[in-house]
This record gives sequence, structure tokens and C-alpha cells, in this order.
Amino acid sequence: MADRPQVPTELSRDLGLFHITMMGLGMMIGAGVFIGIGNTIGRVGPGGLIVTFALNGLIALFTAMSFAELSSAIPRAGGAYNFARIAFGRGPSFLAGWMEWFASSVAGSLYAVVFATYVIEFFVRVGVVDISPVSQQLVVRIAAMAVAAFFLYINYRGASETGKIGALFTMGQMLFVLAIAVIGIFAAVKSPGRIANFRPFMPQGWGELLVTMGFIYVAFEGFEVIAQAGDEAVDPKRNIPKAMLYSVLIVTLTYVAVSFATVVSVGPEDPALAGQAPWRWVGSFKDTGFGQAVAKLMPSPFVGYLLVTLAVIFSSTSALNATVYSATRASYALGRDRMLPPVFSAISHKRRTPWVALVFTGVIVLVVAGVLPTADVASCASMMFLLLFFLVNFCVIKIRLNMGDELTYGYVMPLFPLPPVIAIVCQAALVANILHMSFLAWIIAPAWVLAGVLLYYTYSHSRALATEDEIMVFEQQEAPAGDEYRIMVAVANPANALEMVRTTYQLCGAKQARVELLHMVPVPEQVPLADAGKYMLEGKEGIVESMLYLAPQFPLSSHLRYCRNPARGIVSAVRERRTDMLIMGWHGKQGNWPFHLGSTIDPVVERCPCNVVIVKECGGNKTFKRILVPIAGGPNASLALEVASILADPDEGTIMAFTVDGHRKFELDTFVRANRGSMHISADRVKTRTVEARIATHAILGEAEKGYDLVVIGATARTRLAQLAGDSVPETVAHRCPTPLVMVKASGRIQSWIKRWV
Repeated sequence: MADRPQVPTELSRDLGLFHITMMGLGMMIGAGVFIGIGNTIGRVGPGGLIVTFALNGLIALFTAMSFAELSSAIPRAGGAYNFARIAFGRGPSFLAGWMEWFASSVAGSLYAVVFATYVIEFFVRVGVVDISPVSQQLVVRIAAMAVAAFFLYINYRGASETGKIGALFTMGQMLFVLAIAVIGIFAAVKSPGRIANFRPFMPQGWGELLVTMGFIYVAFEGFEVIAQAGDEAVDPKRNIPKAMLYSVLIVTLTYVAVSFATVVSVGPEDPALAGQAPWRWVGSFKDTGFGQAVAKLMPSPFVGYLLVTLAVIFSSTSALNATVYSATRASYALGRDRMLPPVFSAISHKRRTPWVALVFTGVIVLVVAGVLPTADVASCASMMFLLLFFLVNFCVIKIRLNMGDELTYGYVMPLFPLPPVIAIVCQAALVANILHMSFLAWIIAPAWVLAGVLLYYTYSHSRALATEDEIMVFEQQEAPAGDEYRIMVAVANPANALEMVRTTYQLCGAKQARVELLHMVPVPEQVPLADAGKYMLEGKEGIVESMLYLAPQFPLSSHLRYCRNPARGIVSAVRERRTDMLIMGWHGKQGNWPFHLGSTIDPVVERCPCNVVIVKECGGNKTFKRILVPIAGGPNASLALEVASILADPDEGTIMAFTVDGHRKFELDTFVRANRGSMHISADRVKTRTVEARIATHAILGEAEKGYDLVVIGATARTRLAQLAGDSVPETVAHRCPTPLVMVKASGRIQSWIKRWV
């Protein structure tokens, strides 16, 4: 396989907004509603049925917002697999794609079985066929495999055929399902007494809702298939988010309307109830409860069964079509990145479809459709999708925080991060409660995940291709054991390295630290990743220069890495190496908007989970006898005093702690006394000065002109988003100050822990 020639991997762009919206709707309005209604109403009552669908729709909307944001920024086939690859790396991304493939394939099998069950049952009821119950089950399984094979062929014909056929069937399903809803509303208007069927509204209380919500959540996962259309959708950055949000809103309203029709389907005086409450009567039929309810709405049972059967035909087949498409694209993406054998990424020259991935998907669909029980498979599919969506909601948080300035978004969710956080909590609760509906689901789903873990470590781990968004390690020494203080120096070029050597030497000596030298290899965008190693030479020179000065005195190691975005690469290295302090050089130039110090330094200062020291023009044999430290309070000011005391000349160095007395009174002397324990020079060499001024920047710059050798200032405490209106005081001082300058940012304990892990 390793020597197999590359095959074309370009898919055709034929799917517009209408087509992909219909695909999402087609995947949602299927077995989840036809099987779910009877099982749900018998467990939580008439009101609980409607509330179940409404709350699930709300949770699905929050997750759809996460999918929409990520799909607009990363519009590629693979969906959740791509998101997890960028957010968490190869292992979690493989599991995401592995779960996505299985969940969609099993959902497709479920839809095929539901189609066959209702159609064969209708033929038996109207006398077209006369077979025994045992034979009927066999015929159902054969018919399910036949319809699954038909839609596998439709998917082979291409994305255009898939989209057109899917849109046709989805329009049919929407027509019949909405007709049922309209007939139910008309029946309630004509016979207002049917509204009494809602009493009691929720006879079992709220406790059972989590169980029923988890069971039918599979009815809301259609937006996942839309994410798979990134390589085949027209204008994906705009159309994919729209299709996701439209589909969730439409389907939620449809489910609520159909649930209402189910509750009012039976008149309270109907003799078929035999004294039961109408909702208990519907629930007693479980899987076919929805069909029994609709039959009562119609003038005759035959018309009711016919309408339900037609709705099932259109709904199940459109959902089957969409799930086959989604599962195929998930396995295609795994093959494209060599997580699975590369043959999975083979594209048909004639049809431009991933035919090998489709064949393997077809095997799963046909086998499951032929042998597994329906209700447990539905629970298993819901559980897999919940786990998948749980991961995607984490992905949107991490990618927004770590890569928000790298990606171009077509849609950005409002109220971030509230929607994904709410979805994460709710989905965790739903997964736990699926146990009450299906114990088998808690066996099948973990077993599939475990199989994926084994496959990853035995095959995928060593064969996966690097992606454009991945961090590559060219040369690296293992992190040494021990809890000594660790200082990392980000080396950009030889000149930059020599400038930082003196500062590094003094800080390492004071902290008795281990030194780690890091160089992010600069590779032009147009250069393939395979050629990235050719650009390491300059970074190696800088590291060698630094090692000549530092190695004799301190434990030292070096690392060369590549990442399209150096800031993300640096922050990742800091997290991985458990760094306590990062030292970076700065050329002193203004960064391009929206950056203030630069596109690398700004994100590092904001996201780094350790102390950060930014050095400007501190090279050579300079000695710092007079150091100015502007102070306004806070942890950054405390770190500035400590760093200044380390860099000050050990014999003659003095520090001027300086503050501007503005609107907020600040007790400078008290602050300095509180921080004397962390200083490395005697207290009598630290002076304080307070001046009154309207503009703090002017006062600091004016003071800096009075013969100081160095200015050490704390970075702003505001996020970069809050700084878009303009530079902060520290940044303005850093830009305008002609004196050598050091800017520091301290890591808070809680914030540092969050940044290190998120």
C-alpha cells in the first residue's frame, strides 16, 4: 500500500443551498420520529412527547451552531474528523472519524429496516401478501438490504445524483409528514375535546425526559451530513452554515407539529381505548404507535396506513440516502489522510465519487440491516452521535481560542462559548441516560470505540499524513525528568538569538533553570510540507549560537518544529514541555491590524500558560544600572519588578518604581513593599516615584528619557479582542520608547491551568 500510486482526490462541486438543506432534513425526519413517538409518549406522556422534541431541538441547535462555525472555517469532507484533527491532533480525530463512519452507517441500516418494516406490514394489512410472522421478519430483512443496496448505487452515481434524488425524496417526506400535522391540527379545531388528551401533561414528571431525549436524539443529527459536503457544496462558507441552522429549525417545528397531531389523533370516547388514556393507548404499540395514531386521524384505517406508509417510504429512503453519503465521506477522509489504507480515498474517474469508501460503507450497512435488532441499533446510533457531538463542541471552543486569528469564518456563533458549553453538559446527561432504554447500546458503542483505539495504535498512528494545520517536530530532545524551573527561548534567527542570550543568562542564573531553545521553521505557504526540512538551516544556526553561550552554564536542550502559524506552534510547545517562562525577541515594529506587537507575539502573550518575557534591543554587552518600572498594580507589575531586579547590574543597579496618579489612587510604596520578597537586590536600591498626569503614556515616556538604561513594563491585562479600539498603555510605550525595553506577562494560577489544558 505504501507504494501505491496517488489517485485523484478532487470531488465535484454540484450541491447548492437547497440540496444540502434537503440532505440534512432527509437525514433527520426518519426512523427517529416514526419509532420514537410511540416509545416516548408511553414513557413521558403527551406533554412530555412535545417537550422531548422541543428540548432536543434546542440542544441540537446549539451543536449545529458549533458545526456551522467550524464548517464555515474548515469546509472539507470529513466533518467532525477534520475538526478534531485540527483541535486535538491525530488520535482524537481518528476516533471522531471512526465513530462518524459507524454512526452514520448504522443509522442508514436503521432507516432501511424501518422502510421495509412499514412497507411489508402495509402489504400484509391490505391483503397483498399472506405470510407468517416468522417469514415476515425474513422478508423485512431482505427488503431492507435491497433498498440499502439501491441507495448505495445512487450514491455511486455522484454527488449531483445524490443531491437531486435526496432532494426529491425529502420533498416527498416533508409533504406527507406536514400533511399529517395539518390533519391533526384540523381535527383538534373541529373537535376541541381532543385537547383534553394532554391531561395529565407530564404524568411521570421531568425525570424521564433525559431517557427519551437520549433515545430519539438520532432524529436531530442531520446537520452532521451537511458538514460532509464541504468539498462538494457551492460556496460552502456561506451555504453550509445556513443549511445546518435552517434544517434544525425546520425539523424541530415539524416534530412538534407531528407530536401534537399524535396526541389529538384519538377522540377520548373512541371505543378502541378500552378505558385507557389516549396517550397510553398510542404508547402501548411502541414502535408502530405513530402509525396507529395516524390511522385514527383518517376517515378509514386504510387511508391512515397508506399515508403513514408513504411518509415512511419517503422519510426512510431520504434519510438512508443521506446517511450513506455521510458515512462514505467520513471513511473517505480517513483514507485521504492515511488513517485508513489509502485505497479508501480512491475516486472513480467517471463518477468523481469515493467508490472504495462507499463499498466498505455498504458492507456495514447491509450486514447491520440484515441481523441487528432495531430498537437497540437506534439507541446505539443516538449514543454514537451524542459522543461525536460532545467532541465537536469541545473542538469549537479550542479552535476559536487557539486558532481564531488563523481561520476565515463564514459564520461565527453568538454568545460564545455559552452554546457549546450548554450542549456539552446536556449531551453528557443524555448519554448516561440511554442506559435506561438500551443496555446493548452501552456494549456496542464502547466496543466500536475500543476497536478504533486498537486500530489507531497498530496502524494509523505511524502512517497518518501531516496536514497543513498540524505541528511537525523535526528535531527534539525528550523532556527531562524533574521539577526544576524551565525557561524556553523562542529563537527566530541568529541575530535575534544573540540579543536574547544575556537576558536569558541572567534569568536562568537567578532561577537556577533548565533552558530549552525552540525554533519554529518558517515555511512559505506555497511550499509542500514534504520540503519543510529544507528551511531549518537558519534556525539551527541561531540555536548553535545560543548554545555556545548557555550550554556551559545551564542544562540545555533544543527543538525544531514547523507550524503554518508560529504562535500556535510556540504555545503548543510551551504546554507540552511544561514551561515556566518563555523568552521572545521583538524587533520593535508596529504589527499589522488587528495585531499590536505582531501576529506571533500578540497571540502568544494572550494564550501562553506561563510567564512571558518579550525582549527589545537588549543585546550586546549592555549593563543596566538604572531601570524604570512603570507600575499600575496586578501580577504583571509584580513580575516586572522581579525581572528588573534580576537584570539590574549586581553592583550598581537601581530600580525606579514609577506610577501615574490618575483617577484611581494607587499605593505604590505599599505595592513595592509587598513584592520585596521576590526581588533579587536590596530594598535600598529600589526607589519609588508618583507623578500626576492626565495621560499616563506621556508621563512614562517622559520619565524614560531621563537617562534610564532599561524599561521593564507589564503587558496589558486586556484581551486582544478588547484592544481592537486601540493600543494599550504598555503597547504604546513599547512602540515609542527608544530605550531598551522588556515587556512581561505573568501567568495566573487558574488562568494558566485553563490555558494549559484548553
